[in-house]
Amino acid sequence: MAILSERIKRLSESETLAMAQKSRELKAKGLDVINLSIGEPDFNTPDNVKEAAKKGIDDNYTFYTPVNGYLDLREAICEKLKRDNNLEYSADQIVVSTGAKHSIANAVLCLVDPGDEVVIPVPYWVSYKDISEIAEAKSVFVKASIENDFKITPEQLEKAITPKTKLFIFSSPCNPSGSVYSKDELKALAEVFEKNPHVYILSDEIYEHINFCGKHESIAQFENIRSRVILVNGVSKGFAMTGWRLGFMAADKEIAKACNKLQGQFTSGTSSISQRAALEAMKTDPKETKHMLDKFRERRDMVLEMLNEIPNIKTNIPQGAFYIFADISSYIGKSDGEKRINDAKDLCLYILESVNVAVVPGGAFGDPDCVRISYATSENLLTEAVKRIKTALSKLK
Repeated sequence: MAILSERIKRLSESETLAMAQKSRELKAKGLDVINLSIGEPDFNTPDNVKEAAKKGIDDNYTFYTPVNGYLDLREAICEKLKRDNNLEYSADQIVVSTGAKHSIANAVLCLVDPGDEVVIPVPYWVSYKDISEIAEAKSVFVKASIENDFKITPEQLEKAITPKTKLFIFSSPCNPSGSVYSKDELKALAEVFEKNPHVYILSDEIYEHINFCGKHESIAQFENIRSRVILVNGVSKGFAMTGWRLGFMAADKEIAKACNKLQGQFTSGTSSISQRAALEAMKTDPKETKHMLDKFRERRDMVLEMLNEIPNIKTNIPQGAFYIFADISSYIGKSDGEKRINDAKDLCLYILESVNVAVVPGGAFGDPDCVRISYATSENLLTEAVKRIKTALSKLK
C-alpha cells in the first residue's frame, strides 16, 4: 500500500468533477442521465479559431514553446485587455498557462507562504480553497447571502483582513452564483484594499464574456491597487474552448516573472497548437460570440421561471456565467420515506438516483444550503431536467 503525502490526503476531490464522473458512469449503464453539473458551454469552438489551429499544424508549430507563451499571443492578450477592458499591460506582464486554473495555482504558490491567510468570499469556485491549502495557507471565508446577490460588502471584507492576510481571491462573473460586481461595488472593495497594502487581489474573470448586464468591469481598472491585482482569464468559457486548456494572467512584472519561473519547473509552455488557436480568439471581436450570450440569457430566464414554480426553492437572478445557485435549505431534514436528506450532498444524490439529474452540492462551493445548476445545455434537456427535479422534491415530506 502506497504511503501518500499528508498534502494529498488533505486535498479534496473536486465535487464538480466527481459528480460529472458519477453521471458518466450511470450513463454507461444505460440510464438516461441529464448532466447539469459541468461548467462547459455546449457550443462548438468558432470556425475561425479552429482554422487557426489547423494552420498552426501546417506551419509546423510543433516544437517546445516559450514557458510564458509565444510573444505574438502575449501581445494579442495585451491588445485584448486594452480593447475590451481599457487596461494597459506589456507582454512581459502576461503568462500563458494550461487553463485559468493553472494560472490561479501559479499565482497562489508564488505569493503565499505557510501560515498566510487567504480571504475567499462564499460561495467560491471549488479550487480556490484547495489550491490555497496546497500552499499551506489558512482560508478565511466571508459569507455572502442570497439576499445580497451572493456578493460581499466592503465592511465584511475589512473585518476579514488581518496582518496575516496575503491574498484575496474572487470571481466576477462568479462561479457558482452567476453574481456580477458592478463598477461601484468593485471601487468600494478597492478602497478597502488601498488601506491594506499588504494584500494582493486575484481576480478570476474567466466568465467575462458571459455577462448579461452589459460591460464587464475588472477590479484591475483602479490604478491605486493595480500593481497588486493578478487578473486571470482564458478562452474556455467565452470561446467554448474548454478542451484546448489555455488560460492567462496579467500581473505586475515581478509576479509574472515568478510565475514564469514556477511554471518552468511544473509544465513548461502551453500546447503550441492551443496557443495558435488562442491567438485568433484574442483577435476576435467578442460580438462574434454574442449568439452564445443571448442563448445563455434565454436559458437562464427559462430555468429561473421553472425553478420558481417549485415550492420552497429560493434563487437570485444571476447576471453572468451559466449557473443558478439555488437555496434548497427547506428540503434539508425531509425524507421520501426511505432516504432522509441531511444536507445538500444528500439531496443531490437523491435527485441523481431517483430521477437521473446531476447537480452539484453547494458545500463544494462553501454553502451547504445550496445546489449549483448549470444551464449550459439545450432547452429541451433543461426543461426535462427541471421537471424531474420538481417530481423528486415533491416526494420529500
